[in-house]
Amino acid sequence: MQFFAKTDQGKMRKMNQDFLFATKEGLGVFPNLFLLADGMGGHKAGDYASRYLVESLVSYLGEMKEESPIRCLDLGINRMNRELFCLSQNNGNLRGMGSTLVTAYVEDRVLFVSNVGDSRAYLFRKSRLKQLTRDHSYVEEMIERGKMIRGSREYLSYKNYITRAVGVEEQLAVDYFEEELEDGDLFFLCSDGLSNMVDYESMVQVLKDDASLEEKGQALIDLANINGGKDNIALILVDPFGKE
Repeated sequence: MQFFAKTDQGKMRKMNQDFLFATKEGLGVFPNLFLLADGMGGHKAGDYASRYLVESLVSYLGEMKEESPIRCLDLGINRMNRELFCLSQNNGNLRGMGSTLVTAYVEDRVLFVSNVGDSRAYLFRKSRLKQLTRDHSYVEEMIERGKMIRGSREYLSYKNYITRAVGVEEQLAVDYFEEELEDGDLFFLCSDGLSNMVDYESMVQVLKDDASLEEKGQALIDLANINGGKDNIALILVDPFGKE
């Protein structure tokens, strides 16, 4: 397994509220683990939320020994949700904070993914790109109900309105996905600072190029900045069967 993991402040933001964790080594019951969070809230609250979520979740998962990985994730994410919600209610500087979260791990050639919010997971296979997660956003809900057209002016106006995030409410629902992996597959997690700035066709062109994993990952981040860099950018690009 090989991976490239990096965050970038982008060109428009004064601070970086994206935070990530990546390891191909074992952690608790996980054979490998990738976490990516995009904080939201005031100047300091968003940064605090994403960092607290990832660091505390890693610590919690590292101590879990007896549950299944999915059960560990669900318990851990919901615990962090309650902790962040409580902190936001008791500290005026943190009020209104929250964070997206997308996670992934690979076990027995199966990719397990979870998400809350609009940070995404993608699978790249045979020059085709597939979004594995579904955004928890106003526009996606409207599209599902047949009340909005993807790419319309209204869609673009409300695209950043998310309907689910860690730490915003006392109760939280987490979505889970599984995908059987094939030789040659790549997958990646990203914040909307990448997915909003780089279109599918450009992503495919970068990923199909004959370059190293690090070069591909950096090229995606560079493209997001070239196209405006309007938000923080976070990316974890993984070759599940790649050798060092």
